[in-house]
Amino acid sequence: MTRYVVLGAGAVGGVVGARLELAGFDVSLVARGEHLARLRADGLTLETPVGTEVLEVHVAARPGDLAWAGSTVVLLAVKSQQTAAALDDLAAHAPPETPVVCLQNGVANEAAVLRRFENTYGICVMLPSGHLAPGRVVQRCHPVPGILDVGRYPGGVDDTCEQVSEDLRRAGFASVPRPDIMAWKHRKLLMNLGNAVQATFAPGDATDRLLELVRDEGEAVLAAAGIPVVSVEQDRERRGDLLQSGERHPDIRGGSTWQSVARGTGDVETDYLTGEVVLLGRLNGVPTPANVAVQEATRRLVAARGPVASLDAAEVLATL
Repeated sequence: MTRYVVLGAGAVGGVVGARLELAGFDVSLVARGEHLARLRADGLTLETPVGTEVLEVHVAARPGDLAWAGSTVVLLAVKSQQTAAALDDLAAHAPPETPVVCLQNGVANEAAVLRRFENTYGICVMLPSGHLAPGRVVQRCHPVPGILDVGRYPGGVDDTCEQVSEDLRRAGFASVPRPDIMAWKHRKLLMNLGNAVQATFAPGDATDRLLELVRDEGEAVLAAAGIPVVSVEQDRERRGDLLQSGERHPDIRGGSTWQSVARGTGDVETDYLTGEVVLLGRLNGVPTPANVAVQEATRRLVAARGPVASLDAAEVLATL
């Protein structure tokens, strides 16, 4: 049986690690700070729409604290801005043939991993989840927790893809191997352009209009760059009605960036989501003023530890 090391035990990594543990897999979580302390002291609390479970999962502070032997797969679940440091630590201890699966949003992580590990994979993460308190993660959908399709990077499928996908299905997720996984991840990138907008600006018509603009720019940039991306219809068909969220969690009113701003971490993923469109626009001569404005506004809000969703999108629209 495959052993899984989940590097980054936040909302996504924590939920996936918990579900694999419940399915009987050998799971080790790598966490840090107060989250690590709480996991060691009290276990991992998994909240779901149908109840709460406390799991005694093996946890470590760093990859060097783990034994690297046998059939081990790494699920890299840190935020994109933390990938470089995580890979430095991982490469110092994990064998170079270790499969590393990017359980992350954005499209820059796989290339970074491939510099260090030949067996690199990507997952298109469709997993509504939450992490607002140390030691606790929230699975927001039931009975299917999420959709986690997997493929080799830069393309293709192999036995590892098949095995990881099968294991994820055993843990309750919807998962299939996909040879074009990055086309799916680029569609998810366009959806994730809403993360910074939602976390930074107060809800309203102006925010809705700003979201339309950043996604229109994203579509234009991917087209200009010639990057394959699955259609909205393909994405919608894949999701279908699998992700049933039930009642809204009282403490979670937004996605991962919203949660980071709400926690006051001072550290968000915007430069690898919104910033990816800005980068591709500059590389391909496509203006992206709305994405630039959102990136800058989010950076200011985070640096000031400002309240989540507190800026006025109308002020940004007036500058465009």
